[in-house]
Order: sequence, then C-alpha cells, then structure tokens
Amino acid sequence: MDYLQILYMRPEVSLIAITVMLFIIDLYAGEYGRRHFQTIACVLMIIHIALNIMPLGQTVEAFGGMYHAVPMAGTVKSILSIGTLIVFMQSGRWLRTDETRHKQGEFYVLTLFTLTGMFFMVSSGNFLMFVIGLELASIPMSCIVAFDKYKHHSAEAGAKFILTTLFSSGLMMYGISFIYGTTGTLYFADVTARLIGSTLQIMALVFFFTGLGFKISLVPFHLWTADVYEGAPTGVTAYLSVVSKGAAAFSLLFILVKVFAPMVAQWQELLYCVTVASITVANLFAIRQHNIKRFLAFSSISQAGYLMLGVIGADGQGAVALVYYILVYMAANLAAFGVIATIEQHTEGGKGAPAKLEIADYNGLYLTNPRLTLLMTLALFSLAGIPPFAGFFSKFFIFAAAFGAGFRVLTFIALLNTIISLYYYLLIVKAMYIRPNEAPIPAFRSDTASRVGMIICLAGILLLGIVSGIYGWLGAAAL
Repeated sequence: MDYLQILYMRPEVSLIAITVMLFIIDLYAGEYGRRHFQTIACVLMIIHIALNIMPLGQTVEAFGGMYHAVPMAGTVKSILSIGTLIVFMQSGRWLRTDETRHKQGEFYVLTLFTLTGMFFMVSSGNFLMFVIGLELASIPMSCIVAFDKYKHHSAEAGAKFILTTLFSSGLMMYGISFIYGTTGTLYFADVTARLIGSTLQIMALVFFFTGLGFKISLVPFHLWTADVYEGAPTGVTAYLSVVSKGAAAFSLLFILVKVFAPMVAQWQELLYCVTVASITVANLFAIRQHNIKRFLAFSSISQAGYLMLGVIGADGQGAVALVYYILVYMAANLAAFGVIATIEQHTEGGKGAPAKLEIADYNGLYLTNPRLTLLMTLALFSLAGIPPFAGFFSKFFIFAAAFGAGFRVLTFIALLNTIISLYYYLLIVKAMYIRPNEAPIPAFRSDTASRVGMIICLAGILLLGIVSGIYGWLGAAAL
C-alpha cells in the first residue's frame, strides 16, 4: 500500500491535526487554556484555511478509489472551513458563560469532527466512505445541538435531531443496499456503469435521496428543522444552516450527476417536485413565524429549494452556480445569525430563560443599535435577492443555470416565490426601523471576535457579487 496517498488528503489531515491539538490543549492547559481557547481555535483554523485555500489542480484518487480529490471539492472544503471559522468567532461570548465555560473545548472538538466528516462526504468515491463521513458529521452534531441541555429546549432539539438522523440514515443505507444488490459494487464509477433503471434501482434512488433530503431540509423531509433551529444554541443553529447544508447539497449534486447519471430523467422529475414544494411551503410558513430563529429555519428550507436549482440541470454551469450560491448564502445567513447571537448573549434573561428571540423584541432596534440593524438589513436583503447585494447575483446565476438546462417553468415558479420571500424578509426590516417598542433592546458593544466575524460577513454581502473574479475562480475549479 502506498501511504504517500495520504498527501492527497491535505484538508482532512490538517483538520484532524488541529482537532487533536485542541483536544490536548483542553485536557492539559487548565484555566489559562480555557481563557484563550477561542483565540487558539481561530488561529489554527486560519492556518488550516491558508494551507488549503488553493485546491489540487488535478483529479487524483487514493485508497483504491474510495477517496477522490477533485478541485471543486477542495474549493467547497475551503468555503466550509471559512464558515466554521466565522461560527467560532461568533460563539466566544456564549462559550465563556458559567454554563459552558468548562466544556468549551468539547464544542470546538465536536464541531471540527463534524467538519471532518463533511470533508469525507464531499470527497468520497465509494458509498461506504460516504456513509462513514455522513455519520462522522451527524453524531457529533447531535451533541452540540444539545450543548445547552438545561435551557432553550436544547436537549429536546438534540433528541429530535438524533432521532431524525437515525431514521434518515436508515433509509439511505436501505437504498444503498439496493444499489449493492443490483450492481454488486459500492464504488461510484462501477455503479454508474451497471445502472439500468430497474425498479429496485429506482427505489434505491428514492431512498438515497430521502436520506439526504433530511440533511438538506427539503420538503417533505423538513419537519425537524424549525424545532431544532429554535432549541439549539444560536451558534450551532448558524452552523447547521450553512456549513452542514452546504456540504450535503454539494454531495447530492456530485452523487446524482456522477453516480446516477444513467437515471437522470428519474431523479430530475423527483427533484423538480421537491424543489417546488420546498420553496413554496417554506415561504408560506415563514410568514406565520413569530420566533426569529424559527423564521430563519423556514427561510433556510426555502434557500435549500433554491440550491436544488443548481443540481437539477446536471451540468457544469449548475455546479458553479450551486457552490457560488453556498458561498453567498453563508455570508448573509451567518451575518443574520451573528446579529441574533450577539443580541441574545447581551440580553440573556435570568434562570436560563431565553431572551430577545421573538421578532417583536426587535421593534425599534435601529434606535439603540443602528450598526447591528444595518447589518441585519443587508443580510436580509441579500437573502431576498435584492440588488446590488451578493444574493441578487447568486440567485441570478442559479436561475440562469436552471433556465439554460430547460427548466423554464420551474425557474418562473422560483421567481414568483422570490417575491413572496421579499415580503416576509421586509417584515423584519419593518420591525427594526418602524415599529415602536416601549422596552427596546438596550445599546451594547459586542466583543472583538464577534465584530470581526460580522465584518467578514458584511464584506461578503457587499463584495461577492461585484468582484467577478470569485465566480471565475469557482468556474475554473469546476472545469
């Protein structure tokens, strides 16, 4: 066996090295280490991103084809790493509270384990490797969802998440067993050559898609999303909504296009129905929400539907549009959750009671915290696709990809739903700027790391759309 193949796994190796270092620091550094844990974790993540920001310029295989290192996968890993770094920046104050101060090392280590699993998912060349990566990402995720187990319904959210994960993984592996039974292999390249579109293989496709549909929160597999987003700590919710969703969406694109290419007609029809349902149902339910985290949960379901527009075309333009959409969505959604987390951390109620999580609590926010209000407004405008912010360009490219692939009616339905989403995003803006509040959120100053994270998100909202080189860089990686 050629052990030098491990050099092709630079992102995974560096990430595992960081995880081990943080684990050792958590064990032996004591109180001093806990005081500076956020700084150490962020610095190590920056080094990791710098080492891997430029992906391999060619496609290589390792370990008998179970691992595929392709340029686009390397780009996705860098995007996911940047999102994780921002989540770390925004979670520092929460992790220094009395309830979490002594276990903050566990949060960083568990989060990096989930990220490692996502890396294996997007670089898998075998269904066995994919399932290992998926479970490595999912099981620690349930732990950090339940991190605040004594408040915010976090324990309930963790239980719902792990049960949903178990059922979805069971369905997925049931589908994979059909694939193995009808093709005699689990290697992606070999499966593609042996697919004939039989009844069992169609069932395998449906079960596999159902399993990943739960991870991406597509309708009708979305029912866990709002409860888990509301109950999980806000930093964890941000991580779920962006990093986890982005990894699952890209994995779905890769497997559908590469593995199930002979059955493209079947999965495009399936994806068509799920996309329409996700965008429409999520938009209608978002209007009814009063809790801001549940509101963003249904917004996240809607955005997952838009992501599928990049998958359904099954071409290079759709792949580039999908990854670009993930990057822009990451900037806008992490900005919104950064504002929510900052306000929550500075207005926490006594006895573990959650504070300032209702939309009505944000009435008149502009009068006391104009900078946070401006950032939240720009994030919502980007999520809605209002020019000249980056969200407009991401929606334009992903609509163009679906339209160019021949899905014109689907693109028109998505455009109509964009108008609906504009209405409910503006409800938040109206609350912050127009509605009066007899007891507004008091003025405060956020910590340095949170401010840096939100500034990075602001730069992404303003620059990702107008700096054309970014989309060109993604296009070069796809080719």
